[in-house]
Amino acid sequence: MTTRKTSATPDPPAKKPGSAVRTIAPVLPLAVALAHSALAPAPTQAPPAATIQANATLPFVPSITLSNTHCGAGTSDSPACTAPYPMIQKGHPVDWWFVFKLNSSVFPGCGSGVDRACPFGGTVQPYKSGWGQQYVSASSEEPTLKQGAGCAGDTVNDPIGATFDEVYNGKFNYVVWNDQFYADPQIKGCSSGNCDAPWGHSKGMLAWNDDGDGMIMQVSTPSWPASGNAQSPRKSDGNTLGCVKDDDVEVSQHFFALRLNKNDVVAVLRGLNNASVVTDPTNQQVVHNGGPSDIQQLASQLGKLSASTTYFNTTLSSGVELISKPSKLNVPPWQLVSALLGSVPLRTANWWANPAMDSTDANSPVGCWSPSLPKPGPVDIATTGTWDGKTFALTGGEGGNHNHAKIGVSTAGDTAYNIFGDMNQQGSLTGNCTSSQNGRGGMFFVMVQPQLAGSLSSLIAGGSAPIEPAAK
Repeated sequence: MTTRKTSATPDPPAKKPGSAVRTIAPVLPLAVALAHSALAPAPTQAPPAATIQANATLPFVPSITLSNTHCGAGTSDSPACTAPYPMIQKGHPVDWWFVFKLNSSVFPGCGSGVDRACPFGGTVQPYKSGWGQQYVSASSEEPTLKQGAGCAGDTVNDPIGATFDEVYNGKFNYVVWNDQFYADPQIKGCSSGNCDAPWGHSKGMLAWNDDGDGMIMQVSTPSWPASGNAQSPRKSDGNTLGCVKDDDVEVSQHFFALRLNKNDVVAVLRGLNNASVVTDPTNQQVVHNGGPSDIQQLASQLGKLSASTTYFNTTLSSGVELISKPSKLNVPPWQLVSALLGSVPLRTANWWANPAMDSTDANSPVGCWSPSLPKPGPVDIATTGTWDGKTFALTGGEGGNHNHAKIGVSTAGDTAYNIFGDMNQQGSLTGNCTSSQNGRGGMFFVMVQPQLAGSLSSLIAGGSAPIEPAAK
């Protein structure tokens, strides 16, 4: 990517001179029970290897699932879908899926003999810094990560492209948000074309039908998506991965899609408002509002800076927990997630670059905190991961061997948490508590799924950032 600022402060290479790097073996994240719905006032040592425990919490199974459902393929046995769903390929909806796009340095291109395409607008870009759209994925039907085929986001046969196609070429309501639209669309109050602090550091698409049922797709890619429907395309740029001017397929990225019912859509909109996400309800390029009146009201309030100092936390009908951090809750993002999950130890991979926060253990000081919040557990920052026997970097920085995904797993306890977030571990543990991501909003989705947790843990196992020393 050409530009990936997370605040007004530029992002230089992540590695600190003289920094030690620790190595973490693969673990199956197992942690404490999910926190209940709440609206609360604002204000290490290396984790041991773990094994699957006999009493590990099983994944939540909703009473109504999309298992064995077929719709959207345009055939007699696969009619049009009545709501937008996560799709693992055209005509094949699932309850959730996760995609990790591998970086362009270690995993270039899309695989042997595969050419890029731009089905949602734009032209194939000759990125000078390199590009890669190889990916691994998992879903509610196959929860262990496996290698995907083709170019991520370029066809209706991969999860990203198939899911986006249902909305972009459909007739559903939608909200698209991204703090890095690169001026298409232009957002009022963001003169650079992108929106820095205190705007939310968040990207994604929410879509729903006229009954309010739908899905969310969280993404980590700047400048994609930036239009929700073919009837309102971008004016000066493409709208397909690999076909936009910004090289958002250079480094690793993540994507997470989840089925929602009407009450879930309401909850997600509350979280988006609380996080101050960047969008424009008056521009149909990014917002097509409709459906139930309460959903319309919440959607119409988006695109404003929230005055909230209070996190929003609730459990959706799928059992997935939603956490929304407001910009004015000036605490380290991943410590907040740990605290709200019962102080569970976490390992996270994100854009770890200056102003980078080091890993923490039980003795590391976290001065940027509120006494009204629970105590956070240790947070281990992954610096390398492994796939198919190849090691790749999980730090932020210039060049293709870096990472812009924001994912995490729990590393102890008896509940296997998978965490998909908006936010990087940049800012301050102690000192300037409004620095970088401390002073921005964002959302996290927390899913209990032991098979995925083991697979995701192996993906990001490897080196770690040094541990913040105890206060003297």
